[in-house]
Amino acid sequence: MPQPVRYSPSIEERQPNEAETIGKLDEQFAGIQETTAENYGHGVRAVHAKGHAIARGKLTVKDGLSPELAQGLFARPGDYDALLRFSTQPGDILDDSVNSPRGLAIKVFGVEGERLPGSEGDTTQDFILVNGPIFGAPTAAKFLGNLTMLAKTTDKLEGVKKAMSAVLQPIETGLKAVGLASPTLEQLGGAAPVHPLGETYFSQTPYRHGDYIAKWALFPVSKELTALTGAQIHTAGRPDAIREAMNEALAEHGGTWEVRVQLCLDPEKQPIEDSTVEWKQADTPFITVATLEIGPQPAWVPMESIVTEDRLAFNVWHGLADHQPLGNINRARREPYKQSAERRGRVNGCPMLEQKTLAEVS
Repeated sequence: MPQPVRYSPSIEERQPNEAETIGKLDEQFAGIQETTAENYGHGVRAVHAKGHAIARGKLTVKDGLSPELAQGLFARPGDYDALLRFSTQPGDILDDSVNSPRGLAIKVFGVEGERLPGSEGDTTQDFILVNGPIFGAPTAAKFLGNLTMLAKTTDKLEGVKKAMSAVLQPIETGLKAVGLASPTLEQLGGAAPVHPLGETYFSQTPYRHGDYIAKWALFPVSKELTALTGAQIHTAGRPDAIREAMNEALAEHGGTWEVRVQLCLDPEKQPIEDSTVEWKQADTPFITVATLEIGPQPAWVPMESIVTEDRLAFNVWHGLADHQPLGNINRARREPYKQSAERRGRVNGCPMLEQKTLAEVS
């Protein structure tokens, strides 16, 4: 395998008017949150507002990793407490028959090392993943355009969204079957109603991996999880069908995933600034660096889980300097995600404080 590309600040290329674009992104986030707070009397996330499961587990970094893989969090073998939040993409809390991409946010505790600006003094590392290998926009400006379009659907009649989802889902299934999947159609309700526990989750955007550059993914490996890969959840007449399915599965068996790293070997084939280009596994395979295991547990406890959600915030910029987010999409997420969490905290009268240990998460 060719030698992986070494990280250098010069690998990134700032876009024209990037700061202005980021400011407008935050305005869209704020608009979504103002609308939903007024509707619900409660502050929720600007994206991935509806949580379906919160699970506690253990991340185990493998021993004997090669030097290019043994970087940052993965530099030494060991165990870390971890918390997982499964969600779907919209910024409003919808009936589960409105199909959208599945998201997974992971917070790893007890991670020591030089920190990214804004997370000094903390000892957690956040990962934000989605069940598709590419991001829905190539640039922050296009991301703003997509978010502006989605923001206009916030607070619209849920029946219209259900109807759109019913129409778009078979179209997107057909496109995906011939290799033409559309992230835009998925965002608008065309995603398949798959079981979150059977999915593979991708970082979509690149990150510094210590001395190198990588993307991350989480692959289900235990038989209980792989049995759910591709399985669909019947949502008709069940507004919280995903929570019900997650509760049933996790209470019975828990599961195990592998954390895998995909190193950048050629910045032409694996670009940093355009996250709509998939890094083909034939060119740079995913390699296992850790396992993530959760035992049998309730996935969603009414009221209790909502309180836990209110106290949690995830941001790709919260973690080690060795895992600095790269590319204009990641640069564009930094401040809007931070402001989104702070707005939510103000509305709910619950300032966002980063937990030191898993035991501090209620």
